[in-house]
Amino acid sequence: MRVSYSPDYYAPIPHEHVFPMGKFEGLYHWMLDQPWMTPNSIICPSMARMDHLELVHTPTYLNAVWEGTLTDKEIRRMGLPWSKGLAVRSRTAVQGTMNAAFMALQDGISGNLAGGTHHAMPEWGEGFCVFNDVAVAVKALRNAQWVRKVLVLDCDVHQGNGTAACLADEPEVFTCSIHGEKNYPFRKVASTLDVGLDDGTDDEEYLMVLEETLDEIQMQWTPDLVFYLAGIDVLETDRFGRLSLTLDGLRERDQMVLRTYAEQQIPIVVLLSGGYAPTLAETVAAHAVVYQAAHDVESLY
Repeated sequence: MRVSYSPDYYAPIPHEHVFPMGKFEGLYHWMLDQPWMTPNSIICPSMARMDHLELVHTPTYLNAVWEGTLTDKEIRRMGLPWSKGLAVRSRTAVQGTMNAAFMALQDGISGNLAGGTHHAMPEWGEGFCVFNDVAVAVKALRNAQWVRKVLVLDCDVHQGNGTAACLADEPEVFTCSIHGEKNYPFRKVASTLDVGLDDGTDDEEYLMVLEETLDEIQMQWTPDLVFYLAGIDVLETDRFGRLSLTLDGLRERDQMVLRTYAEQQIPIVVLLSGGYAPTLAETVAAHAVVYQAAHDVESLY
């Protein structure tokens, strides 16, 4: 299994900031420690081209991020302090998702050790998301006719408002968000299918809803490619999640999603999305769950 990763995924932010910027490097080292992963299978992306980013984002916003001319209000909304490193990180992570999509089309399953920045809108960033990597990748792939029908399955605890907005004009893209109904963002943008969960939803209820949702999607949609946003902020230990999944429940979630599409030979792109466990080590360990699950289904392709 090939994945995208670059040292440029790290951008300097204050030590006390809640965003776990070190998780990307931590997951990279975890991958290298696995007996089934070789360094040659970790592909380093360059920065995404501006013309690809312009498929989703406005030139004014892109230039402001790159040149560092965002207003204080825009930076507060984005939730991350601007730096040139952040601009480079954001463009590189988008290319990582694009590369992972191509690798999934070739190999069956691939991933980006970042990505899933589903709150970014065409004209602004929010919720720690600068550019919408999935929307850029989807539009680039569809414009080049690499794929026609796409599924974006977002299991981050926060609704994928940016992805829904950025892909609203794509009738052959099915967006599904399974999220905490009362959690951020408080003004949601309608996906093709939204499934809102009550605070405190546990493993049993979550997995039942997930199974029903996957069945519903399959009755309506057979995609050429799936983007799976495997957010770990559904865990009961997450500082922002408000759901009550255990690590075993998270593992079952990822196995269910990946096996559903692997058994149908439908290529899957795995993306991190959010997660705010009590420690960086716990955050990395939880993100690693989906990559172990991806390895487990790789043989089905």
